[in-house]
Amino acid sequence: MVDVPRELVQYVARLLYAERRARGTRRNTRALTCFYQALLVLVWFRKAEDVTLLGAGFGISRATAYRYRDEGVAVLAAQAQDLHTALRRVAADGWSHVICDGKLFDCDRLTETTTSVKGDTIDAWYSGKHRNFGANIQAVMRPDGLPIWTSPAMPGHLHDTSCARQLGITAALNWSASQLDLPAVADSGYESTGHGIKTPVKQPTDGGQLAPDNRAYNRLLRGLRWQGERGFAILIGRWRTLRHTTVSPRRIGDIVAAALHLTHFEYKYLPESC
Repeated sequence: MVDVPRELVQYVARLLYAERRARGTRRNTRALTCFYQALLVLVWFRKAEDVTLLGAGFGISRATAYRYRDEGVAVLAAQAQDLHTALRRVAADGWSHVICDGKLFDCDRLTETTTSVKGDTIDAWYSGKHRNFGANIQAVMRPDGLPIWTSPAMPGHLHDTSCARQLGITAALNWSASQLDLPAVADSGYESTGHGIKTPVKQPTDGGQLAPDNRAYNRLLRGLRWQGERGFAILIGRWRTLRHTTVSPRRIGDIVAAALHLTHFEYKYLPESC
C-alpha cells in the first residue's frame, strides 16, 4: 500500500514505457512491468524504503531494484523544464514575483575534499553554516510556495550566492525582472546579485538602527519570502526519501528534480505537452 493516486502510478508507467520503447527493449524481457516498476519507484520516493528490501517485496534482485529505481529517477528528472521556460510560465499565469531560496539536502559523509578560499583543505560537501554534510539545491518558487524549478546539486561548502551565480540563476532572475516584469525576492544571502533580486537591507555595521523606510521594506520582504520555506517543505514533507540520501550527492539534484515533477503532477501543474 502506498498513498499516491493511481493516476500518478499510471503516468509514471507511461513514461517508463516510452523509455523502454526508445531503448528498443523487447516485450516480456523485464522482471517487472512498467506499472510495477513505477510503483516501486513511487514507494521508494514516498517511504524511503531500503532498496534491497523493496526489491525483495517485488520479487526482484537487489541489483535489478537499484537499476529500476535509477531508471525511474532519470526518466522523471528528464521531464523537468529549464529555468527560463519555468519563469515564462509563471509570468504568463499572472504572478507578480518569484521566490529564490537554497537548502542543504542531507547526505552521508564523504571523503571528497577541496581547497577553501583561504587555501585550506576542507570537506567539499560539508556546510559550516549547517554543520552537516549535504548538497546545496537552489529552487525558485511561485508566490504561493509551489516550487517551479530546482537546480543541480552543488557541494555543500558553497554559499547560496556562489551556487546561484555558477548555475546562472542570478542571470536568469535578473533577465525575468527586466524582460518579463517578474522580480525575485530572496534572503540576505543573495545580497548584491542584481537589481532584479530583492534582498533585505542589512543592519548598519556601527550598531545603529535601520531607517523606518528600510524597516518597512524588510518587513514587506519577509511577508513575501516565507512561502519559499513552504516550497521545500512541500517536497520534503511529501517525498520522504529527500530527507536523507545515501546515493552520491551529485545525483541529489536529479532526485529532487524527479520529486518536483511528481509534485507538479499532484498539483496539476504539468506542462500541456505532458
